[in-house]
Amino acid sequence: MGYKLAGFNVIGNVEIDAKINAMYVKNFSPKYNFCMDLRKFNQQKNIPAELFKLEILDGSPPCTPFSVAGQREKTWGKNKKFHEGQAEQILDDLFFIFLETAEKLQPKIIIAENVVGLIQGKAKGYINLILKKFNQIGYEVQIFKLNSAFMNVPQVRERIFFIANNQHYKKLKLKFEYPVIKFGEVRTEQGKPIDENSLTAKRLKYLRPSDRDISHITRRIEGKRTGYSHSIQFDDRVCATITATGPLYRACDKSHMSDGDLINVSTFPQDYDFCNRNVQFVCGMCVPPNMMANIGTEIYQQWLR
Repeated sequence: MGYKLAGFNVIGNVEIDAKINAMYVKNFSPKYNFCMDLRKFNQQKNIPAELFKLEILDGSPPCTPFSVAGQREKTWGKNKKFHEGQAEQILDDLFFIFLETAEKLQPKIIIAENVVGLIQGKAKGYINLILKKFNQIGYEVQIFKLNSAFMNVPQVRERIFFIANNQHYKKLKLKFEYPVIKFGEVRTEQGKPIDENSLTAKRLKYLRPSDRDISHITRRIEGKRTGYSHSIQFDDRVCATITATGPLYRACDKSHMSDGDLINVSTFPQDYDFCNRNVQFVCGMCVPPNMMANIGTEIYQQWLR
């Protein structure tokens, strides 16, 4: 969606999860659609000739093993059934599988997004291996740490972007300074109600303007920190990062965020067809379209035009 907003013609995709792929097809009707593991795609013998003439190949290898919210090192190198694709596989080598795809197709530009956790702690070792692989397949690469809150997205979402090319373009410059958009400017009129007899409803009665998540309340009234991932959105702040799972609350009426809220802060159009998939999961797993549109526009302006 972000590339389409930037004026690009998006011609195809590879997606392992059949249900997510069906949603993609429903909304975009790609010319070339491969519903399969990327490893299997790389082994295909009859890839359409048009796919060897790409200006941009974009990929977001699943980031669960490197997320600071996950188990990180405990999952590295293990065959596990993660939510992405519901397939049992090792995810921490998929970045290199994606680069094998790039080596095969030889696009002018490669863009790969991942979580900030990839450059933190022991995960930093992967960076050197990734950079080495980019160079081995003939690409000059830059790494950008970007925050969607300054890219016309009403959500704080920090992500790492690897942007590479084999055309010897000048260094890409990415600096975004859009005014922030606060939650109160985009939220819907009503959220999803919370059971007034629930523990959460009782905790939210003690809500203060300084609270960022439920753990700030529990630490104050219960003496323990629990619910730190259950963020609370205030009208005068930019919405916190939308997570794929876990409750998200509105301070204005002490309710759950509505699907409309999630769609707005993720910059999807309200008529996007989620095909009965969980809206929070989809938005929590995505690069916000406006974020990608800004990056795509700069790449067009600085390199492709």
